[in-house]
Amino acid sequence: MAGAHKSLADRSRRRFLAKAGVAAAGLAAGMRFIDFPHANAASDPVTGARRWGMLIDADKCARGCNACVTACNDEHGIQGQGRPETDAQWIRKVTLRDNATGRETSLPLMCQHCEHPPCVDVCPTGASFRRADGIVLVDKHSCIGCRYCMLACPYKARSFVHEELTDQKPWSPRGKGTVESCNLCVHRIDEGSGRIPACAEACAREGHKAILFGDMNNPTSTLAKELADDDSQELRADLGLNTGIRYEDL
Repeated sequence: MAGAHKSLADRSRRRFLAKAGVAAAGLAAGMRFIDFPHANAASDPVTGARRWGMLIDADKCARGCNACVTACNDEHGIQGQGRPETDAQWIRKVTLRDNATGRETSLPLMCQHCEHPPCVDVCPTGASFRRADGIVLVDKHSCIGCRYCMLACPYKARSFVHEELTDQKPWSPRGKGTVESCNLCVHRIDEGSGRIPACAEACAREGHKAILFGDMNNPTSTLAKELADDDSQELRADLGLNTGIRYEDL
């Protein structure tokens, strides 16, 4: 019996030391640990009762306005290196053109927070995952930088960090050699204070109000009501991904 107790104690000690070693490695890299799968104590536990999402009104999105992009970069400490082909970008403005009519539409494009995310399907380590409330995230401590998820994403919504990073935001851990994308400002959501993502906040501040954020599962939420009343579209609906980001007036 004493031997069994000793064996159990040894296993517990090894687990503790392993976790401590991982934590030390993360701190040495200048990264802060955030337990993404669970909400902070200030908010309700993460469950499937909610599904966070957005409705983007392309008709209200002003061409030439980059307030949402700037706000996202400021919020997460994203800085360009003068290399548009490889610079990290969690949200970008794109222009869609209808070849039949010639009509052009400007809209923001980011991770679509799919119900069935291809990035999660191909990730060999489980670093890419979907929370119960619909937010798709990347665990930077499990990401090995293979970039399979970047190839799998039909929206080209993921970036790879090529440079050493400094002056990081404590609520938005990033790291060289890892993949990243829009996380719907999950730190704001998990505060439980009702704050909305930086892009939606900036769009409202500019007076455009083209980005509506909320709980898609709550029939009394403004977002759910808008989705029920208006025709909205998924980008690449043919893929059957059931995206959390919807568009109208495309």
